[in-house]
Amino acid sequence: MKQFVFVAMILIFSIRLHAQHLEKIWATDSTLKVPESVLLDEKNQKIFVSNIDGKGPWDKDGKGSIALLTLNGKILNAQWVTGLHAPKGMALYRDFLMVADVDSVVIIDVFKGKIIKKVYVEGAQGLNDITTDKLGNIFVSDTKSKKIFYIGLYKGDVNIYLEGLNAPNGLYFTDHTLHFVDAGSFYKLGKGKEKILIADGMTTDTDGIEQIDDKNFLISCWSGVVWMVNVNGQKSILLDTKSEGINSADIGFDQKSKVLYVPTFWKNNVVAYQFKN
Repeated sequence: MKQFVFVAMILIFSIRLHAQHLEKIWATDSTLKVPESVLLDEKNQKIFVSNIDGKGPWDKDGKGSIALLTLNGKILNAQWVTGLHAPKGMALYRDFLMVADVDSVVIIDVFKGKIIKKVYVEGAQGLNDITTDKLGNIFVSDTKSKKIFYIGLYKGDVNIYLEGLNAPNGLYFTDHTLHFVDAGSFYKLGKGKEKILIADGMTTDTDGIEQIDDKNFLISCWSGVVWMVNVNGQKSILLDTKSEGINSADIGFDQKSKVLYVPTFWKNNVVAYQFKN
């Protein structure tokens, strides 16, 4: 009987996963400059977009910026904050926007629209995504050095949190737990920092993580695929734009309106999709 119930639950999860689909609702114009990450500012009803620009995705050339959008996709300011290098993942804590920028974490005052501090991470080679816990402590992945770093918000201490990975990128902290993607696999960390596999079998360019609800996550792959992944490991493809040559980098998500924001990297725009059942 227990085995039957378990199988039934798996089938229900599978049906729910496959029942979901996306409907395109808007796209910005193509004036953004290699948008890598999208983040919703729910409090101020705005969208932040990190623009790499420059010669390459890891160059320290000072050409990177943060753009500001409306929730309807209007570009309010394509270069709202400048002076970054190759900015990628972003996180909000209170009124501060934190951005992973090659070898430093850039902290921006949201109201002033100005950089107030840069926290350099010794040994960092390619900081990529960033998340915070409820106290504002920072976790930032370094895809090149294959590590995840920890930065204490108040003490300012910088330490290696996890190492020996393959190509860590997307991070997401929820329910006292750090989640991350690493070269095609989706993990959470246990209390002893042990890696607990949630799902694998995705392409090795796994990029962003967003949470839909307490049971489901969104995982993007840079090459143009967005997966819906259940905490029990079931997964299904929600979006596939590879054949169109459209990337899907570090996605953003509005949990209330169920809108997915996809930065298209080389196509220089952001596309929004509405979840439909």
